[in-house]
Amino acid sequence: MLDDIVLVNRTKSKAIGEALDIANTIQDSSISVTGTDDFEYIAGSKVIIITASAGKMITDRTELLPYNVPIAKEISKKIRKYANDAKVIVVTNPVDVITYCIVKESGLPKENVIGMGSSLDSGRFRYLLSQILQTNQSKIDGVVIGEHGNSMVPIFSTAKFAGKSINLNESQIEQTTSELRYYAASLREFKGASVFGAAKHSYDIAKAIVKNEKLKIPSSVLVEGEYGLSDLCIGVPVIIDKHGTTIIEEINMNESESKSLKISAEIIKNNIKKI
Repeated sequence: MLDDIVLVNRTKSKAIGEALDIANTIQDSSISVTGTDDFEYIAGSKVIIITASAGKMITDRTELLPYNVPIAKEISKKIRKYANDAKVIVVTNPVDVITYCIVKESGLPKENVIGMGSSLDSGRFRYLLSQILQTNQSKIDGVVIGEHGNSMVPIFSTAKFAGKSINLNESQIEQTTSELRYYAASLREFKGASVFGAAKHSYDIAKAIVKNEKLKIPSSVLVEGEYGLSDLCIGVPVIIDKHGTTIIEEINMNESESKSLKISAEIIKNNIKKI
């Protein structure tokens, strides 16, 4: 899938160490793995994945705003200087606000900047539904949109099990929504930050871009009128290929879900004002 991998970290020794470790997993000697603190090495990159973070999250991802916004702005300058044709995958939290920041600061086309958040939330949603229905996750279709945070919106009205609608009672819907919104907090109590789930969903996006495969997932992108929303990045269903985000799909929702999406959007907008 890849030709070269460059790991950039403000602590050069950390980047070199990670590169040495990753190199042991690659059998193809034509692929190089480099660790550095020099952004010049990102020149010509096809895909850039931003995971940089500082500060500590206690109850909400937005607690990281004062720490991660300055980092995102600095990285955006480097991307604009060295790799202004790259597709950028944002993992840094709060994803929606940081994605918006990078779109605005980097000057990249909005299609080139994709926040990885809602696809991970959707995977967790399918997992929770599979536990209720006592089935394999692969048999569940379900999507989560909105903020990658405490106001995320699971779309129960179109969720399916083996192609058939899933009918949960109100108590089950409320319980599942709560578990989903605080899934990351629960995970942190046991082991710290999510690693494998975030890596898998980031890989899927990168693979779709590099191999020009059509990938249909929810991601945080800049909306300009879709769902009646503008001037914010928010998780919505999209199609991704080598061009980045090619289509924003508008899905059917019930009245409650539509209202929740608007509330979620307002929360993101209020946080954008803080940057």
